[in-house]
Amino acid sequence: MHSTLSSFPIPYGRQTITDEDILAVNEVLRGEYLTQGPKIAELETAFAAYVGAKYAVAISNGTAALHLCAMALGVKEGTRVITTPITFAASANCVRYCGGEVWFADIDPDTFILSLEKTRALLESKPKGFFSGIIPVDFAGLPVNLEGFRALADEFGCWIIEDACHAPGGSFNNSARESISCGSGTYADLAIFSFHPVKHIAAGEGGMITTNNESLYKHLLRLRTHGITREAELLTENHGGWYYEMQELGYNYRITDFQAALALSQLSRADQGLKRRQEIADRYTAAFTAAGIEVPFVHSGSQHAWHLYVIRTPKRKALYDYLRTKNIFCQVHYIPVHIMPYYRQFGWNKGDFPLAELYYEQCLSLPMYPALSNEEQDFVIQAVLAFLEKA
Repeated sequence: MHSTLSSFPIPYGRQTITDEDILAVNEVLRGEYLTQGPKIAELETAFAAYVGAKYAVAISNGTAALHLCAMALGVKEGTRVITTPITFAASANCVRYCGGEVWFADIDPDTFILSLEKTRALLESKPKGFFSGIIPVDFAGLPVNLEGFRALADEFGCWIIEDACHAPGGSFNNSARESISCGSGTYADLAIFSFHPVKHIAAGEGGMITTNNESLYKHLLRLRTHGITREAELLTENHGGWYYEMQELGYNYRITDFQAALALSQLSRADQGLKRRQEIADRYTAAFTAAGIEVPFVHSGSQHAWHLYVIRTPKRKALYDYLRTKNIFCQVHYIPVHIMPYYRQFGWNKGDFPLAELYYEQCLSLPMYPALSNEEQDFVIQAVLAFLEKA
């Protein structure tokens, strides 16, 4: 039982590995293929069906997925792309990998998501064609309203990559009251997901790209494997059944079959995990609302995927340190990308995006994962309330 001090660490996120997961991996390890085998295609088919997209491409990790998306969309030196400063650095870095320029727009102060209004203002501040793309992020699991971003992108001639790493299983209602799943490709040209251990589907590492665009899909398949193709209709020559051609510079961004097997097993109970995350979020919200603490925003009619449960307090550093004394290891998501030393060299500075910076000064991600017990969560809630009452 938890009392004043947890007997073991409670992290902000943790994978859940079941006997079924282990059996699925063992089956592959005892089989013929460790990589480039049938489990990868099986995972791609199942994941595309889960999010409602036509095509899915399994990748070695979420960052590699972003990189290939930027490549497939033609990002190069001189290409300018807009994203949010409140995200993991990879959402911006993928543009830099291709030599492009990263531009930031501030967040919405309620949702912490890239602001549609601030993005419009940035687009309008430059000539049409100045920007090529937008990378919105389904931050913490809250879906971006991509219908609005699609209209904006079409107006200014931009493509969209949806960074949905936090939101498999999430959805929002569009203006026609249709439920639009994160990663479905309804509004974004490409969407990406991560299978990092703290994510909804934990495969150790791994990721996925989804799209409804067949041309982009086929291009991504080549880029994932060194830019190589064996498709007869694409070959410039054909020397025989062994023949292949490297037609552009790609990468080895393949996922293994045993990772795919683990991801497939995890995907089979994804809805169960999403339900438990919702239960945990509801318990946090009930406790904190009763105590007068501001709780995370949820769109009416949307399905929040609850990768993170973020509270805000001006005493964030003190609360973070206090919780660690109780063996509660919270996290901060994220340090604004524009104030990282690497991005400061391009002229970005503190003060450029005041809403993102204010959010960063106050945000704290509480433990949120399906295996978190009610007893553990109650211990976390009591510790947070005890600190804030004294503060």
